Amino acid sequence: MSDAAQPTAAEVRAAAEAVKAALDRHLAAVEGRTGDDDPAVYAAFNELAAAAEEYDELLYDRYDEVTPFEIPASEDPVPYAGPAEPSVFSVLIRRDYVVAEPQRLIAQADRVTVHDHDDPGAPGGTANALGVLFGEYEPDEIATRYKEFGLEEGDSTLWIATSEELPEPGEWLGTPFDHADPASVLHRFDVSSVFDDGFDEDEELEPLDS
Repeated sequence: MSDAAQPTAAEVRAAAEAVKAALDRHLAAVEGRTGDDDPAVYAAFNELAAAAEEYDELLYDRYDEVTPFEIPASEDPVPYAGPAEPSVFSVLIRRDYVVAEPQRLIAQADRVTVHDHDDPGAPGGTANALGVLFGEYEPDEIATRYKEFGLEEGDSTLWIATSEELPEPGEWLGTPFDHADPASVLHRFDVSSVFDDGFDEDEELEPLDS
């Protein structure tokens, strides 16, 4: 960026003041919240995120410095527009893992196949081992015992998306994750290292549950 296009020191200072004001508004909204889905909290969160992003950009452009914090934001903060009293819903889950100890993963798969009379052969590498283990155990059990399988957790998310009626049998099996309308997501639960270490993964995030 050329010197002529750089923001002035006064513009950076004004952006910093905007962040301070947005922080005050956000805290006031949280303190006065009327429920889990209080629109005032949602609006204050978005205002704070926008003010922080603006300040960070101006600070970098003017001084080549960045802020030491990041406000996580949903890529698609679409308000819920589904039925008020849903009778049909889908649960969409994504969990990321790293194979931290391949030999442990393979050894666990070996233990399964030893007792499998239909397929007594060793599972081979990690690709086959993953097929064996996820075929043997429920995903929730692997999520609670991931260290035993030589895995490390990454981010995870769970969405509860409502529908007007149950799809026909087999209707979405070919593309199971292509039909989630963000406006149908009633609740969302995220777990990520970008959040505080004390975050409880059973606690619903605000306002990322929209």
